Amino acid sequence: MPAMNDATRQTRPTKGVEILQGDPKVAIRRLALPTVVAMSAQIIYNLADAYWVAGLGSDALAAVGLFFPFFFVAMALATGVGVGGGSAVSRFVGAKDREGAGLVATHTFVIMVVAAVAFIAPMLAFTRPIFAGFSSGHTLELTVDYARIMFGGSFVLFFSHVALSLLRGEGDVKRPMVAMMAGSVLNIVLDPLFIFDSLGPMPGLGLGVAGAAWASLLSMLVTAFLLFYWLFFRKNTWISLRFRGFRFRRDVLKDILRVGLPSSVQHTAMAVMMMLLNAMLVLVGGTDAVAVFTTGWRVIMIATLPVMGLTTALVAVSGAATGMGDPDRLDKAYMYAIKLGVSLEILSLVALQWLAEPIAAFFTSSPESLQIRPDLVVFLSTVSFFLPAVPLGMCTSGLFQGAGRGSYALIVTLIRTLLLAVPAVYMIGVLWFGDMQGICLGLVVANLTGGSIGFIWARLFIRGLKTDAARVDKLPE
Repeated sequence: MPAMNDATRQTRPTKGVEILQGDPKVAIRRLALPTVVAMSAQIIYNLADAYWVAGLGSDALAAVGLFFPFFFVAMALATGVGVGGGSAVSRFVGAKDREGAGLVATHTFVIMVVAAVAFIAPMLAFTRPIFAGFSSGHTLELTVDYARIMFGGSFVLFFSHVALSLLRGEGDVKRPMVAMMAGSVLNIVLDPLFIFDSLGPMPGLGLGVAGAAWASLLSMLVTAFLLFYWLFFRKNTWISLRFRGFRFRRDVLKDILRVGLPSSVQHTAMAVMMMLLNAMLVLVGGTDAVAVFTTGWRVIMIATLPVMGLTTALVAVSGAATGMGDPDRLDKAYMYAIKLGVSLEILSLVALQWLAEPIAAFFTSSPESLQIRPDLVVFLSTVSFFLPAVPLGMCTSGLFQGAGRGSYALIVTLIRTLLLAVPAVYMIGVLWFGDMQGICLGLVVANLTGGSIGFIWARLFIRGLKTDAARVDKLPE
């Protein structure tokens, strides 16, 4: 982190910066709530998208499900760059160094462009060969049509993720909320119009599953446009972007990549896990099993929304606490997020046990998707048991990312996904049970175990920081 001096201090901090520098519990609540609202709108769009695509049959649902892990790779790269930059910005906020925050933000956008080009070019060139290994026939054609559109528009995804992360890094969560909600609402409106030939008296484009992709892309463009306007034209953010005469600085790159690179690998590991799970799902139930997982996972994502919001807030708050050199503040923020998250996820578990059947009925209302309803009920009622452990894993990753320990967050994720989830699902789901319920039980066992490991590590990490701080305080002046 560059040295702080009077010239780089921001004398009139924004409201978001003031929140980050205030009470950590208040900061967690105030930053998490708008994020949850924004993510809720996005998840509702995902559910609406699943509902409309389900009307095209299980092949269309499977096509979207087969693409999802690759889309997750794109999000992994974009989120990794964004989290790396946003985490560094939060630490500069804690140190009250505005110039350093602006330098980080500029570097982050340049890295984003390089990462986007490196991802999009090969994906577009090899779309069909990539998916030919996972499907064939009609499902393959639907997947390729959907994937080409989404891959082509991935630059918009990269830009939006980075811009959202940088704004959140300086404590601004209201504008990200507005941008994400605008895109999500538009997507909900466009989906049926693009997918079907008609919607009652209203004519549609009848593009099928490709229509869902076009609706998503246009909606992402709206989100990106708003973010671009605020950052590059309105220019009333705490961070200031200066690209004229830009040159990479090794210290800034290191500050971004020590969190960003592990975060990208972390999300890529989750995508790899999804790909392997898809392969195991095909083994036990064919493409219908993939359709069940894709639909059910979107519902589970709704249940984890509060934890996502808390984690996003925790990255910024723990980053600011690290910049201040205050481990007690870090501890207070982490434990508050954990307690609140676990309480909310227990409520989600109870709700899903009660609502599994009506939710499954909602997503399988068409004759083409009716056959997956029983397995969808099993998925929702079983997988929901890992929800109380979700905050232990997610919030621990957020803590480590904010504190600049990206490699720790990566290790926590690798333990939970590739080291525990994949073997557990294969042994319990494929070898022992050979059905959807076994797949679900494997996920529950892995997440409960992985979450517990993450929480224990976080407590030891914070204890170590407090011990080091106490030693420094005892040193003679």
